[in-house]
Amino acid sequence: MRSLRSRLLALWIMLVVSGVATGYLLFESFRLTANARLARSEELVARACRDLADRYQFFVAGWRGGPVDDQLKQQLIAVTQSALAGATGVEGGVWQADDGSLAYAFPTYEGTGPKTDLPAAEFNTIRDVNAEALQSGRPASTRQPGRSQVLLVHACPLRGPLPGVTGWTMTRAFTSEGPAYNQLLAGLIVLALTIFGSAAWLARVLYVWSRHITLIETALDDTHESTVDLPKLAPTGAPELDRLVGALNSTGERLSLERRRATAAERLAALGRMSAGLAHEIRNPIAAMRLKAENALAVADGSRSDAALKAILQQVDRLDLLLRDLLEMTQAREPKLAEVDLAAFLAHTVETHRDLATAKGLVMTVGTGPASQPLPQLDPSQMQRALDNLIINAIQNTPAGGAISVEACRRDGMLLLRVADNGPGVADEVRERLFEPFVTGRAEGTGLGLAIVREIARHHHGDVRLVQAASGTVFEIEVPWQPS
Repeated sequence: MRSLRSRLLALWIMLVVSGVATGYLLFESFRLTANARLARSEELVARACRDLADRYQFFVAGWRGGPVDDQLKQQLIAVTQSALAGATGVEGGVWQADDGSLAYAFPTYEGTGPKTDLPAAEFNTIRDVNAEALQSGRPASTRQPGRSQVLLVHACPLRGPLPGVTGWTMTRAFTSEGPAYNQLLAGLIVLALTIFGSAAWLARVLYVWSRHITLIETALDDTHESTVDLPKLAPTGAPELDRLVGALNSTGERLSLERRRATAAERLAALGRMSAGLAHEIRNPIAAMRLKAENALAVADGSRSDAALKAILQQVDRLDLLLRDLLEMTQAREPKLAEVDLAAFLAHTVETHRDLATAKGLVMTVGTGPASQPLPQLDPSQMQRALDNLIINAIQNTPAGGAISVEACRRDGMLLLRVADNGPGVADEVRERLFEPFVTGRAEGTGLGLAIVREIARHHHGDVRLVQAASGTVFEIEVPWQPS
């Protein structure tokens, strides 16, 4: 599925391409129009020169020639004016190779009066074109492009009694000025204000929306792992996005409320299970003490009193251990952090259990990763108690000839403590509730050891987990290497 951002970006690209294509087509259309105007102007001066030649032929018909005087020049000017009267924007005249201009006229000149002076700026061009036409004996033309116009000069030989006479016409074809040019500029301005303005506006909308969405994504991604509630998002100023922000905030409030309700219900359920387990654990020693006391009282000579008292004291010790573990699990004691040398810490912790493991025929190994500075910070006594519980569980659940490994390493700014054995593993029926109080897979266990481990890990702002392994049991305690 394509995102809204990609669709808006595609629309923006289409607008830009459309604007460029339209501008190119307008320019090409103007260029073609200018070329057509230039071709029409060339045809106009050529036709005007032919008209001039026809009028000259009519003028000299039956005349055998004579001197070139002012009277003749005035007559030739009249011939030129009548020939060019219908050619708008065309000027021209009669040229003789020896005497130069014999006549000049510009009957459609739009100035304040008739133009009678030969254009001085184009004199050389007029002379050269007439010389070329006279030399070749056929019409000749030239084209001189300028910044905003093209000068067109055409010359054709004039047959008659006067030697070396040619007629010439001249006009200017505007290419980048005039109505067509103004229309092109207007079209390009409208194009820039509409298509490119729309593209700029769409680009701003795309940028603003992308920035707002990025801010929302960042706010949601920055939620701390330990925080379950959704963050309170600030309004963006865009009505559509603000409706989404409002829906997210409302959903976050409902989720927070439901989470608190679920947490309260979970605590009540856990308290109920813990109460039932505690009652069971206390009732068994009390029943045993009651039975021993009744048996001792049933014998009048008191021969069973010593054995009964010893059994009662054993059950009292069991109750004392149970209550001590329970108090340690429930009392939130802030850890006293200190820098710890992992290698020495693990060696000392494992050494206290090595005799018990050796007596059961187990091999214990210790491993630490490469030394890393600064040293990790933790409460040595609390963390040793957590590892003691995991190691004792491993010794109790691993058959003779097995192996237990205790390892520590640094991973992504976290301290990872791992206790693994190759025993039978954890039963499926207790796996989901393994860290709850009084949940145990051994008949003689109280089920508080792993619960204590979890509380110690949480006091260090970490956690403990059972790692899925192909065989055996693997527990991992993960806490910050250097708590902030």
